[in-house]
Amino acid sequence: MIPLSLAEAAEITGAALANVPDPGVLLAGPVVIDSRDARPGSLFAALPGTRVDGHDFAVAAVRAGAAAVLATRPAGVPALIVADVPAALARLARAVVDRLPDLTIIGITGSAGKTTTKDLAAQLIERLGPTVSPPGSFNNEIGHPLTALRVTEQTRYLVSEMSARGIGHISQLCQVTPPRIGAVLSVGHAHLGEFGSLEQVALAKGELPAALPADGAALLNADDPRVTAMAARTAARVVTFGRSPGADVQARDVRPDDLGRARFSLAAGSDSAPVQLRLYGEHHVTNALAAGALALELGMTPAEVADGLSAAEARSRWRMEVTRLPDGVTILNDAYNANPDAMAAAIETLSVMAASGRGLAVLGYMTELGAQAEELHRAAGAQAARAGVAALIVVGDQATPMLEGAKEIGSFRGELVPVPDAVSAVQAVRSRMRHGDVVLVKASHAIGLEKVALALTGERPLDDRAPDDQAPDDQAPDDQAQPDEEDTAR
Repeated sequence: MIPLSLAEAAEITGAALANVPDPGVLLAGPVVIDSRDARPGSLFAALPGTRVDGHDFAVAAVRAGAAAVLATRPAGVPALIVADVPAALARLARAVVDRLPDLTIIGITGSAGKTTTKDLAAQLIERLGPTVSPPGSFNNEIGHPLTALRVTEQTRYLVSEMSARGIGHISQLCQVTPPRIGAVLSVGHAHLGEFGSLEQVALAKGELPAALPADGAALLNADDPRVTAMAARTAARVVTFGRSPGADVQARDVRPDDLGRARFSLAAGSDSAPVQLRLYGEHHVTNALAAGALALELGMTPAEVADGLSAAEARSRWRMEVTRLPDGVTILNDAYNANPDAMAAAIETLSVMAASGRGLAVLGYMTELGAQAEELHRAAGAQAARAGVAALIVVGDQATPMLEGAKEIGSFRGELVPVPDAVSAVQAVRSRMRHGDVVLVKASHAIGLEKVALALTGERPLDDRAPDDQAPDDQAPDDQAQPDEEDTAR
């Protein structure tokens, strides 16, 4: 981060200094929420967690080199005492980005695909200059300012992933890091139980284009009518991307290979260039177009964008992560999270990858769908049946409507296998899988089905359990509040 003295940080956050012998000491390291990540000059933010309190790790953080702790009460070490730690992080982040007038801030939101698009965009934009982007899914009121606080005087671009669980959330994030360019990917069913309707989801996602300045650019998905309607909410110049013929940045002649990786022609203006994505799933075309449109806005040519997209790899774990086992079985680990739209995309990818063999689907509950939960789970089961899976293994009682949906498809000849937990799911897969099979694992992160995929690949024994709230990039803070795990499974 940009070096700040403790006195400056206190003034910015409205903090009182406690146990600080020298207010001139510099905060020159990162701001961290895990005491194990502390190093000389860092600031440790003490947050409440599900089982313990970050304040309990304040001493450990300072012993590891942290210059001070951002806390709500004295902790026996140098501290900035504030009433609200996340709010203080937001004020600190805004002050830091305001000191960089040449920093270009980019915002990305949508009901699915944010994390993948962020990762693709970062790999393109890094070719233009020093770039900061979120690790994993640091996209809420905690992860968002933590990402912004990683910028330095050399940073030219900040890529921000923005999540929402309610109206006003994205507006608040935009106040922390005011974007000049913003991309909206989709309006879907993620968190439908909290929003109540797709119209409310659209209202929330539209807060990003509404926050853009008149000299900025709003990049909108031409294939989603609720997204294109957001053009009326922005003062910025509108650029569309998608497969629709009228889109400013288009994917033409989309063709998946036998592993579900998309080939297409990237077209912008009178120029076009071929793209061969390394990511699994044709749905990533939308994410690639959004990332490409961002890079084009920053001055890259279509040929440069196509080259960068073809070279880009998955950076965030457990999102369409493919592992081929020595026995010829392929594990498709898409277990980071799930919503109905991402579930549909994953099942479609399974059907493509298993076209010459058998597909097995290990599916679990999708959280936060409200009154439509049963209907949407039945639809997911029906889609798996229509995809012709050899076995639909459904984990947990809450997900049983998937079995009912599959039963309604008269042509389905596969097995329906209800299991109570991850251990049983692993046993069910191992007793059925054979050479050439493709196994999809997907559910909301709270269900913990990543344990199934990791056990099947041999990466982690099933009894080697991380805390339930551990983030998959192994950056879990000391049981403190986590960056959001919203709708990032795509």
